[in-house]
Amino acid sequence: EVRPEEILNRDIRAEADVEATVDAIITDVRARGDAALIEYAAKFDHAELTDVRVSQAEIEEAFAELEKTDPEFITTLKMAAENIRHFHEQQLHKNFVVNDKPGIVLGQKYTPIQRAGVYVPGGTAAYPSSVLMNAIPAKVAGVGELIMVTPPTENMSNEVLAAAKIAGVDTVIAIGGTQAIAALTYGAGFIPQVDKIVGPGNAFVAAAKQIVSGDVGIDMVAGPSEVCVLADATAKPMVVAADLMAQAEHDPLAACYLVTCDEQFAREVEAGIDILVAQSPRAEITRASLDNEGTIVVAADMAAAVEAVNTVAPEHLELHCKDAMGLLGGIRNAGAIFVGAWSSEPLGDYVAGPNHTLPTGGTAMFSNPLSVEEFVKRSSVICYTPEGLLSDAPATQRLAEAEGLWAHALSAALRRRVLEQGEDAVNVESLAAADLTKVAWPGDTTATVAEGVDLAAAGADGAGVAGEEA
Repeated sequence: EVRPEEILNRDIRAEADVEATVDAIITDVRARGDAALIEYAAKFDHAELTDVRVSQAEIEEAFAELEKTDPEFITTLKMAAENIRHFHEQQLHKNFVVNDKPGIVLGQKYTPIQRAGVYVPGGTAAYPSSVLMNAIPAKVAGVGELIMVTPPTENMSNEVLAAAKIAGVDTVIAIGGTQAIAALTYGAGFIPQVDKIVGPGNAFVAAAKQIVSGDVGIDMVAGPSEVCVLADATAKPMVVAADLMAQAEHDPLAACYLVTCDEQFAREVEAGIDILVAQSPRAEITRASLDNEGTIVVAADMAAAVEAVNTVAPEHLELHCKDAMGLLGGIRNAGAIFVGAWSSEPLGDYVAGPNHTLPTGGTAMFSNPLSVEEFVKRSSVICYTPEGLLSDAPATQRLAEAEGLWAHALSAALRRRVLEQGEDAVNVESLAAADLTKVAWPGDTTATVAEGVDLAAAGADGAGVAGEEA
């Protein structure tokens, strides 16, 4: 049996000193606006800026330069963008209406948010793929204005700016870190407040998103990247080693899990890592991740192995198994599942189409990948005619009475009174003389509560409904 405490040691909460620093920066940006942004760009990113805006001309120039020097990369970006767009278009919802009860029209209305902010990290590498993955779902959803922020370092490259153009980003701003999250949340100078912020970042960005959540919508609080590989004896140890390294090279804190039923296979994977990491240009980061955050689980059987995977609830899961598709149904917790030996996780990072912004730190137990749904709001639509009101008002009044909410009941009762007695029954004089508690809570019969008010029947016996006050 594999106990959870033997597998996990993760906490996506920020350290106290990180939170204190983040709080101070947020307060400063709220107080001083874009002047604070320029100072923090110099302090943290060593960038001397007079304006944090990236002009459209700069973006066009970056794109044109790449078209000349690396047209294959532009083609790659366009191919990836098309795959991402096509996948996310399948997530679009249509408004719907339910009209199966006389006099009652119910529905659901989807509305894109007006303005969104996309955070693109740039501290240690350039990530044009993050631009595509975070911006395209917003545009598919119909977001009115999309603002991208990214640190003003050498990693704000032509590739990143070209991706912004292809993805349809409206404005690019050269700020990063906590100060960028604060500016998007509260506004700063020319930077408007946004409705939602998406995109991964370092510990300070994650802490900032967590702190401002509630003042602005966020997608998730993302921790270090992680992968779990479930492999049986049919897997190739060197391929599995490369797959683990593909996450490890992101960050010294990236978590890598190998789950297998074969201890000898695990040893072969470890030996493979030693061979491959020797030639890696990011060997130091990779080795730090694997040494400090790497975990091997040798399970008694495949059922126990699958349960270990569900305990990890990984951001990325690879099923390197003979019956990979057969195992899929048993996987309850994973951000993205790569099924079979040919489904390399980096395919999902870049070109497959599903989003690569995924829940980390075990939050795949209850969270989802970034999607079009992050950029739309759902509104319920409720429309009653007089007939519908008479059908449902008695039950509404009875429930309100049970909860002791008098005005709730009265709101429905006064409309009912108009239909039963005429408009004069709700004028000031009539209501001033009425026992409004009996109006609100009339003591309807079981049949009236269940079936609604039958005006014809009430008029025929001259008595009206039970408990009605004249």
